Amino acid sequence: MKLTVLGAGCWGSVLTWLLADNFDEITLWNKKEFTNEEFIKTKKLTKPMEIQLPDKVEINTNLQAAIKGADVILFVVSTSGVREVARQLKEFVTPDQILVNASKGLELNTFKRMTEVIQEEIPGNKVAALSGPTLAGEVLRGLPTAASIACECPETASKLQDILHVKDKFRLYSNPDVIGVELGGSLKNVIAIASGFIDAMNLGNNTRGTMLTRGMAEIARISITLGANPSTLYGLSGMGDLIATASSPLSRNYRVGYMLGQGKKLDEILASLGSVAEGVKTSKAVCDLVKELGISAPLTEMVYEVIHTEITPQEAVSKLMNRSLKQEEQYYFGN
Repeated sequence: MKLTVLGAGCWGSVLTWLLADNFDEITLWNKKEFTNEEFIKTKKLTKPMEIQLPDKVEINTNLQAAIKGADVILFVVSTSGVREVARQLKEFVTPDQILVNASKGLELNTFKRMTEVIQEEIPGNKVAALSGPTLAGEVLRGLPTAASIACECPETASKLQDILHVKDKFRLYSNPDVIGVELGGSLKNVIAIASGFIDAMNLGNNTRGTMLTRGMAEIARISITLGANPSTLYGLSGMGDLIATASSPLSRNYRVGYMLGQGKKLDEILASLGSVAEGVKTSKAVCDLVKELGISAPLTEMVYEVIHTEITPQEAVSKLMNRSLKQEEQYYFGN
């Protein structure tokens, strides 16, 4: 079997490293302008972390050649680039190739999930989503984790669950709720930014607990409105991913928030990261989306204001704490 991974960023490279032994052939594709000859020759990345890819991995900048003969094509490009890559891919993809999205975010202006974007550009192929608490640095160290593989086709989900599972390291649970799995993984990035600047301001564990709980309420409120199963949001791709991403300096979104809490400017922060933090763009998409839906999401709006306006994290927290009082939501998780 052959796997092609699209995108040689941090997570794409780690997934290539992780899954290499599961396949007879594995190709990592990246845009030519972002791929230097040294990387192709040595198969070694140094930024944002050191990753040595196995010898069997082929690095290719030709999209048609990269996907030729692939059984599974894994999208791990930035969310802003998914549509462009899918549009190019549809000229070469065959109907039997399974497309899997592992990028977490929403498309600006359309508010579409990445599997929706892929399906719009490449109708007819089976499309799935991979999401969960998968901090790249910990996966690279061989530490165990689990994730959700979501597809509307149970047979496809089961097949992917089997071939992408890595013994002792990467356990997969199938899930038919593609909407919930993708939204949980996308929306939690915004809450992780809030967690970062709360920690930078030393606001304590009570504040952290409040922020995570209210953040989860917003994720649920938005996702359920868009058709997600509530129980999915309290699983691996929702609560599991939120806890990991909002609690660790290994998370790029958490680091963005932490540096915002230190008073640093966004341009400076993004330059220092050396990789994409999807929560930055997602915060704008979600704020626009909730306005269109008429949904309350004050924590998400707070993050957006800190990122895109002159309001400080301290002012944003005060504004959030002094809103009018509300009744807490209740969700039913029965069958």
